[in-house]
Amino acid sequence: MSIPRRTLVGIVLVALVLIGLGGAGGYWLAQRGGSARSLNGAPLGTAASTDRKPLYWYDPMVPNQHFQKPGKSPFMDMQLVPKYGDEAGEAGGVRVSPNMVQSLGIRVGRVERTALVSRLRAVGSVAFDERLLELVQARVEGAITELHVKSPFERVKRGQPLAEIVSPLWLEAEQQYLSLLNADVHGSNALREAARERLTVLGVPDATVRALEETRKTTATATVYAPIDGIVTELTARTGSAFMAGASLFRINGLETVWVNAQIPEAQVSAAVTGSSVEAHATAWPGSTFKGHVIALLPNVDPQTRTLTARVSIDNEGNRLLPGMYMTLDFAGTPSEPQLVVPSEAVIATGERKVVIVARTDGGFDVANVKTGADHDGRTVILSGLKESESIVLSGQFLIDSEASFTATVSRLQGASSSEEHR
Repeated sequence: MSIPRRTLVGIVLVALVLIGLGGAGGYWLAQRGGSARSLNGAPLGTAASTDRKPLYWYDPMVPNQHFQKPGKSPFMDMQLVPKYGDEAGEAGGVRVSPNMVQSLGIRVGRVERTALVSRLRAVGSVAFDERLLELVQARVEGAITELHVKSPFERVKRGQPLAEIVSPLWLEAEQQYLSLLNADVHGSNALREAARERLTVLGVPDATVRALEETRKTTATATVYAPIDGIVTELTARTGSAFMAGASLFRINGLETVWVNAQIPEAQVSAAVTGSSVEAHATAWPGSTFKGHVIALLPNVDPQTRTLTARVSIDNEGNRLLPGMYMTLDFAGTPSEPQLVVPSEAVIATGERKVVIVARTDGGFDVANVKTGADHDGRTVILSGLKESESIVLSGQFLIDSEASFTATVSRLQGASSSEEHR
């Protein structure tokens, strides 16, 4: 649908009138806006009425962006601030008007001397505690006649039957011991003790020996029992299979305690010293806290990740933790010697250096080069560059640092210009 020519002309005339009114209103507001202040407290409206000529205009919140004429900031809802070349003061320092300090929300803190407790959080996976491993091993040749535990990863209890085995050598030793039990001649006691000791060396279960002493009868088969509570992690025995002396029949791992292996960054190994306590939380058991301690820091650094493995022993109450589960570990470090510390937000990293803005008692600010140490819980150790109880800026540092750097640069340029004039 086309717009009639007369209507179109009317729209254009209205638009021109509104633009004219807007320009007049802007001029009036500019004349009335003389109360705006620059970073150093100079009225913005007086720039044109003095001999001072601004070098450029800028937004205090984006000080690195320069403009060639005054106006409203394209970044923030505020007027641009002029920058004058004669505002250079003491190199490395800057003054900010109290009104600007309040409007920028500059917060001030203090340098403290305190002992920090290094804390570290890491994630690890649960593994069997190898110290609780028990092997059920054959000491003589024999064969399996029946299996009571037929698959790996079954839970077993101490004293639970595992298998029935038969061994010719066991049967021969039992018959010899039985014959000495019934003998009543001089020196038979020593022989009986030797025969019983032989049964123990050959690996005959204690239950089989006691049954032989009570019933005075030998049995062709003997029962093998679980030595501990745990999980059968390896099962090599099969019904009807023969085994050689020294063969491993069952591998059982206890669960009273478990290991958690966590990767610790090389720079934080001091927070995971051997013997330090650990609190662990498992995703499988939300709300539960498991206690433990570091038992070893394995002497092997991963060349790719630059981490070391910390082995943590965790008390497995109720056998709830199983190998393969993930856990979050909180390492409780030991307190350090008292050191100078500041809130980490006060430190500005500029690439080649780190600085902190120091608030002077006269209302000015200085930029202090600092050497920092470790970070702990939002606080940074200061090795040099600051003194205890000094006031430091916690927010708005980038604006002050930019202003101080510019002031120092102008001061150097003025000094160089003066030297040229005196030549």
